[in-house]
Amino acid sequence: MKIILFSRPQIAHTAEDMGRLLPLVERYGFDYAINQEFAEAIEQLLGITIPRDKIYADATGPQPADSVMVCCGGDGTLLEGIHRLSDRSIPVAGVNFGHLGFLTSATREDVEQLFDDIANHRLQIQPRTMLEIEGIGEAGRTVSALNEVAVQRLEATMIKVEAKVNSQRVAQYNGDGVILSTPTGSTAYSLSAGGPIVAPECGCFLLTPLAPHNFGMRPVVVPDSAEVELTIHTRHGSAMLAVDNRSYRIGDGERIVVRRARQQILLAVQHNISFYETLHSKMMWDVDIRN
Repeated sequence: MKIILFSRPQIAHTAEDMGRLLPLVERYGFDYAINQEFAEAIEQLLGITIPRDKIYADATGPQPADSVMVCCGGDGTLLEGIHRLSDRSIPVAGVNFGHLGFLTSATREDVEQLFDDIANHRLQIQPRTMLEIEGIGEAGRTVSALNEVAVQRLEATMIKVEAKVNSQRVAQYNGDGVILSTPTGSTAYSLSAGGPIVAPECGCFLLTPLAPHNFGMRPVVVPDSAEVELTIHTRHGSAMLAVDNRSYRIGDGERIVVRRARQQILLAVQHNISFYETLHSKMMWDVDIRN
């Protein structure tokens, strides 16, 4: 079995955390690969040299079928790791070295338990819907997202985004923009904009307006079998398109088409943790703030 380690250079790793990581990988007899930025951070912290044949650069490349990617950071790190993963049939697990971490099921204190669960095949594998976004840039290329695609203003003035579902006009969003998210993304940007929380197994997308000028605008839930068109109108020539943790410029009059991607991401979580337990703990729903 092989562990594909991933992290980003901006994560504040400690020598104590990193001093446990590779010895645990070796103790369980895993082969491993590690991205270059993470390898350099570990080498600097611990004063060791990681073999060059264990290091990958921008993408993981082909990996054995029984591999598991382990992302060390927050949700943003896990999203970036997914974009580096060449084979979407490989499960992805997250260790939360960041802040809230809805997608990362393990904490830094749980790393050993996570590796034990991997070694003993105890992880839950949850297929998660992804978005396919077509029409990016002059080449009209296609990219994918696990959480959301958001059209946002770049300047101080509002933008207009016309939304169609299966060629039927839904609304023109006048304001800061609009978010189209998956159920997984319902606990991310969409939630902070007033969107509902949706269980990950639901087959739907969410259209959530950003600071709409019309107070009657509300989030809309559409089936994930639908094709959603978003056309951008802006007085200043361009707006920003945020695709998970990546951003692009999109021009006035340009259109993107969003649909459910053919491939899903396999999110690996510890077997004794449910989505609703995660909500309780992360959102602190059981905390009585009156006391």
